Amino acid sequence: MATNDRFRHPGLVIAGSFLAAIALGTVLLSLPLATEAGERATVMEALFTSTSAVCVTGLVVVDTATYWSTFGEVVILVLIQIGGLGIMTVASLTLVLLSRRLGLRARLIAAAQTRALTVRDVGRVVRNVTIFAIACEIVVAAILTVRFLRTTDMGVADALYYGVFHAISAFNNAGFGLYADSLTRFVGDGWILLTIAAAVIVGGLGFPVIFELAKTWRKPRSWSVTTRVTVWVTVVLLVVGTIALAFVEHDNPDTLGALPPNTRLLAAFFSAVMPRTAGFNAIDIGAMTPEGLFFTDFLMFIGGGTAGTAGGIKVTTFGLLAVVVWAELRGEDRVNVGPRQIPSDNQRQALAVVLVSVLLVAVSAFVLLAETSLAFEEVLFEVVSAFGTVGLSTGITADLPGPGQLLLIVLMFVGRIGPITLASALALRQRGRRYELPMERINVG
Repeated sequence: MATNDRFRHPGLVIAGSFLAAIALGTVLLSLPLATEAGERATVMEALFTSTSAVCVTGLVVVDTATYWSTFGEVVILVLIQIGGLGIMTVASLTLVLLSRRLGLRARLIAAAQTRALTVRDVGRVVRNVTIFAIACEIVVAAILTVRFLRTTDMGVADALYYGVFHAISAFNNAGFGLYADSLTRFVGDGWILLTIAAAVIVGGLGFPVIFELAKTWRKPRSWSVTTRVTVWVTVVLLVVGTIALAFVEHDNPDTLGALPPNTRLLAAFFSAVMPRTAGFNAIDIGAMTPEGLFFTDFLMFIGGGTAGTAGGIKVTTFGLLAVVVWAELRGEDRVNVGPRQIPSDNQRQALAVVLVSVLLVAVSAFVLLAETSLAFEEVLFEVVSAFGTVGLSTGITADLPGPGQLLLIVLMFVGRIGPITLASALALRQRGRRYELPMERINVG
C-alpha cells in the first residue's frame, strides 16, 4: 500500500480522529476559562480529562463539579457525545445532511465504526443512530430533571442542567457526574438509579442490536446471532452480577450491609449494571470486599455490546468463546449458535481480542505495581476500569504518578477503539500467503 493510501484505511482514520478530538479537548480544557479558579489546568489534568471524556470512560484526576467551570463541563459533555456516537458517525451524518449522499470512502469509514452490515446502509444507519441517541437522552434528561426538582433544592435551570449532563453521560456510558460522591447520595432513589441504569443498558447494547430488536422483538427466533448472543449474555450477566454482588457485599457495613433490604437489592443491581461500562456508583467502591472488586473486574473486562457506547471485550466476544468451549467439551467439530454455524475465522478473531486484551491488562498492572506501592486489587481494578472504559475507581486515580496516569490514558484510548481496530490501523496493508504448509497438530494442555 502506498504512503498516500495509508489514511484511507478506516481503522487508521478512526484512531486518528479520536486522537484529534482528544487533542482539541486538551487545548480547550487548558484554557483559564475552563477552570473554576480561572487558572490554567496542567497538561496532565487537561489531557487525562479529555481522553477520559472522548473515550467515554469517566476516570478523573480532578473533581468534575468543583474543578471545572461551566465552560469546562460543557466541553467535557460535548467530548462525551462525540466519543459515544463515534467520530466517524458524526462526520458521516454531517455529510448526509449537507450532500444527502455519502462517498464510498466515507461510507467505508462509517461502516467500520458502526459495524453496519452493508456499505449501502450506512447513510441510513448513522441518521437512525443519532436520532435514537438524542431521543433517549431527551427522555432520560426529562425524568432526571423532574426528579432533581422534587428531591433537591435546585431551581429549574440547575435541575435541567444536571439532568441533561447525567443523561448524556449515562447513555454514552461515560460515568462523568456533577457530584463528588457520584450517585451514592441517591442510593435509595429508584427513579434516579433505575433511569440511569436503563440508559446505560440501552446505550451499551449496541445500535445494530437495538434496531433489530425494534423490528423483530416479537419474533426472537428470527434474531441474528449477534442479537441473540448480545441479549442473552447481557441478561445473564445482569442477573448473575446482581446476585453475586448482593451475596459478597451483604454483610459489608460500608457498602450494602447498612442498607434496608429493598435498597440493598437496588444498589446491587445498579452496581451490576455500571461495569457495562458506565462508571457511576451508588456505593463506596473503595470500601468493597476483595471478592466484590474481583467480580466487578470480571464484569468490566467483558463490557457491553458491539458498536454501542460500552467498552470491554464485548459480550459477543465472551459469548462466542463460551459457545466454543461448550462445543469442544461436547466433542463437536462445529460451533453453532441457534440455527447458525459460526465460521472459524470469527472464532479466531474472538480469541485474538481476548488474548490481546488479557496481555495488555496484565502488562499494565505489572507496570503500575512496579511504579507504586498500591495494593494489587486496587491496581488491577484501576487498569481494568481504564481498559474497559468504565470509570469506576477505588479512589487512587489522582494519586498515581505521572507515568501511571499516562499509562491509563493509553489504556482508555486502546480500550475505546478496540485492540483489533488499533492493530488493523497500524498494519496498513494485508499480507496474504500464496501457498499452504503441511498440517500438523500441536499438543494442548
